[in-house]
Amino acid sequence: MKPPEALSAPDTSARAPQRAGRNQRMAVALFFGALLALGLGLHRDYGMSWDEVNNHLNGLVNLKYVAQRLLPASMAQNPSLNPAWVPALATYKDRDHGALFEMLVTVSGQVLGAHDSRAFYFWRHLCVFLVFMLGVWALYRLAWVRFANWRLALIAAGMLVLSPRLFAEAFYNGKDLVFMALYALAMYTLVELLRRPSWQRAILHAITTAAAIDLRAQGLQLLLLTAIGLALEAALAQRETGSLRPRWGWGWLFLLYLAAALAFAVAGWPYLWTAAWSDLAQASEGLRSYAWPHANLYFGRFVPANQLPWHYVFVWLSITTPLPYTLAALLGLAAGLRHLVRTGLGVLRTPAGRLDALLLLWLLGPLVFVLALRPSLYDGWRHLYFVYPAFLLWAGRGLHALWQATRQPAKGRWFALAVLVLMAAETVRTAVRMVQMHPYQNVYFSFLPAAVVEQQFERDYWGLAYRQGLEWIAAHDASPRIPVAAPFLTPVSNNIFVLPAAERERLQPVTRKSNNHRYFLTGYRWHPQSYADSVGREVYSIRAGGVKILSVFKRKAAADSVVGLEPKKARLINTSR
Repeated sequence: MKPPEALSAPDTSARAPQRAGRNQRMAVALFFGALLALGLGLHRDYGMSWDEVNNHLNGLVNLKYVAQRLLPASMAQNPSLNPAWVPALATYKDRDHGALFEMLVTVSGQVLGAHDSRAFYFWRHLCVFLVFMLGVWALYRLAWVRFANWRLALIAAGMLVLSPRLFAEAFYNGKDLVFMALYALAMYTLVELLRRPSWQRAILHAITTAAAIDLRAQGLQLLLLTAIGLALEAALAQRETGSLRPRWGWGWLFLLYLAAALAFAVAGWPYLWTAAWSDLAQASEGLRSYAWPHANLYFGRFVPANQLPWHYVFVWLSITTPLPYTLAALLGLAAGLRHLVRTGLGVLRTPAGRLDALLLLWLLGPLVFVLALRPSLYDGWRHLYFVYPAFLLWAGRGLHALWQATRQPAKGRWFALAVLVLMAAETVRTAVRMVQMHPYQNVYFSFLPAAVVEQQFERDYWGLAYRQGLEWIAAHDASPRIPVAAPFLTPVSNNIFVLPAAERERLQPVTRKSNNHRYFLTGYRWHPQSYADSVGREVYSIRAGGVKILSVFKRKAAADSVVGLEPKKARLINTSR
């Protein structure tokens, strides 16, 4: 195995990283074993995000449709497979949202006996994390192929794990984080197909592509990246001595991949079973024109989601990503640009150069799309999480450039070494902050003071802190029924699902307008300013990284008498709350 000083140069072959040695196998096993242990130990700590119940319903709607289409009529009408409260796919408002992951989580949860809402959503959190682990592994493999150095590959994977917001969302964000992981896995299978072309690898890549498409139609971009990658190989790889060629041509290999990917995508997305092929493209178009009816708190102003300035994504990326990663990525892109200026398009004549071209398209293509078409965006840059592994691969290139600079006799080597030491120190500080903020790493800001965050940007827009607020109320109020209100009841109702059964029965969500609530909870979403005394006395609050993310207010005793409240029934796979 190459020692650290032999890190691959920019044009080192990306075709054949050395076989894993004993030290590498042990280090990789320890890394992923520790990551799995973290997931098993922490997945019950996180609250319920704003979207989780709706995402689960999406899975139920699609499973109901699958049962009606594939099972005999006598079985399909079974109430457990055809619950009346689950809407039909044809009339469901989010029917064009991919549901493969939610269907698999629901079925596996039922098989494992997770019938109670608390048990089921904890199982869902673990499933999201396991898919995230798969994405971390894919990033490690991509970095190993690109840099031919397993230590640098593990550093790249470690940067993904030590990205506070993404680490937290890896336990509940079944859309953006799962899509990011599947997209990274599909890019890895693409790289393997380009390195060692065969019909088997084309089919495997088709499966991973379809899995990404079946979560978000944005996965269709993988078809274009695959076409570009194969075209580059067909045009340039043939001139390389010893280059591998498909037995029956790059064109036929692409056609096989394309047909298989589309077939698998249709199989895993019930919405497409009776829809026209154009509906797949229409679903992708819907991502651009999705009409989110709210506004983003951005630099202290509420800006509609479809009227955001061009810099919105770049600002959110910079203020929520650890500074060393951003600096390393910028250095990596600068190193790549410098190499391109020196060699011109000749850079594409090497496997590493062609891989860099794909990584650049992976990172910049979606960003250019956002700049050009200005789709509706909200909740930070989460809709573009899938470019983050490419961002970290370029960060790996930047770290490589800095390390190489420390090996040079020039005076700048001490400066490069100092920069590396400072970056390492800041990364350690990030890890410490993650521990201190647990389980609210989702409100991590890399350098902004808490007072600035509270007035100028959204805080806990996922609504996770409501769980801890509800737990505090249940622990400090022994009443058989406790009416609670909030600016929006969704995060209250969602987080009640993961409380113990006895507490679920006592806590009753009511509207604020009813004037029947005893407690008022707020996460300050769309309301960064303090609340008036009329809402009650603040009896509990939660801060993460110095940022206040939840307050619990208690009203005067006169409002404690509540009449006519009935326990709200929650529907979850034959389970009542």
